[in-house]
Amino acid sequence: MPAPHAQASAAELQRHLATLTGHEHARVRPYGKHLLIQMHRDDDAIDTVARLTEVASHKYTAAFRSHTGRWEPLPGHAADLKRAAELVATLLAPYLEP
Repeated sequence: MPAPHAQASAAELQRHLATLTGHEHARVRPYGKHLLIQMHRDDDAIDTVARLTEVASHKYTAAFRSHTGRWEPLPGHAADLKRAAELVATLLAPYLEP
C-alpha cells in the first residue's frame, strides 16, 4: 500500500491535470517514489503516459514513456506538483486527449 503522502500527492496531481486538460480521463497512481499518469480510454485500455519522480521534498521531475517503453526525461527543472502538471499537460497534450 502506498504511503499516505504518496496518495495525497497523486490526488493533488490528478486534480491539477483535470483542471489543465478539461477532463478527468487522466488518472494518477502512486508507485514507489513515482506518480504514474495514466489515461483511461473508452475501450477500458489504460496507457501509462508519463511519470513524476519525487527527487526532493515536494519537488518532482517529469518523464514520458517513449514508443520503446523507455522513460525519457522531459525538459525542465524539479518543480512542485502544480508546475510539474503544467509541464506535462503542455508538452504531452496530444497524449492526454480522451
